[in-house]
Amino acid sequence: MLDLASLSPELPVLIAGPTASGKSALALEIAEAQGGVIVNADALQVYSDWRVLTARPSPEEEARAPHALYGHVAGTHPYSVGEWLSEVRALRAVGNRLIIVGGTGLYFAALTEGLAAIPATLPEVRLEADALRSTPEGLAQMRAALDAATAGKIDLQNPMRVQRAYEVQRSTGRSLATWQAETPAPDMPLAAAQPLVMHADKDWLNDRITRRFDMMLAAGALEEAEANLPDWSPDKPSSKAIGAPELIAHLKGEITLYEARARAIIASRQYAKRQRTWFRARMRNWQPIPLG
Repeated sequence: MLDLASLSPELPVLIAGPTASGKSALALEIAEAQGGVIVNADALQVYSDWRVLTARPSPEEEARAPHALYGHVAGTHPYSVGEWLSEVRALRAVGNRLIIVGGTGLYFAALTEGLAAIPATLPEVRLEADALRSTPEGLAQMRAALDAATAGKIDLQNPMRVQRAYEVQRSTGRSLATWQAETPAPDMPLAAAQPLVMHADKDWLNDRITRRFDMMLAAGALEEAEANLPDWSPDKPSSKAIGAPELIAHLKGEITLYEARARAIIASRQYAKRQRTWFRARMRNWQPIPLG
């Protein structure tokens, strides 16, 4: 594990890692030992309506060190990478030493590599793309519409990444790859930070994912899903929380709780696999923290 004495208390810390790898615990350990504000870099932990299921820090953990950008966004708001980056800039502007932790690779890429100034998606294009994403045929159509450069840069197995690239192309008349080629200088180059990436053994991580989901159920994840049931919509941005569709399906009487649990654990493991793939490909210059 990491020797905290090796970290400068002056420089910001970046902690990336797959779900259930223990990155939030490491961030809290660093904050308590050296000071700093723990900043969320998880695209689902920003939402207010899923605390337990997205494994946001507990109130007790938040009381131990300053935390920012957790649960501050309404579940209906399509929060963007650009909004996150703007909020991180505001935190830095007041002189905070940041400990940025999460599993959303795009957030870290925007921070350390720069973010292209892509115009907002047109509402009619968003509706069209949402409809296409809902069917395998539609997804295939969106993939086929992408230029070769963009298709080579994104995860074509991730429907949301495909949709985003398709929306950019349809809204602006320019490909995502073209916009990204004009990316400005980054806010926080790796040389100006202490970047750490947690590399977890697959079997070790899968076991942790299983145990953590059971802990979520014990901590009230099903009750949280019940509270979200009246306003549930699969198109709601916060409804992408892993385990949410499965627990909602159980509450609707479509599957048993046992089936919901099994499906949610499988979804979590698949997500962790995508995260590990991203980290291996995009974070070769980060300090590795081996786990398991």
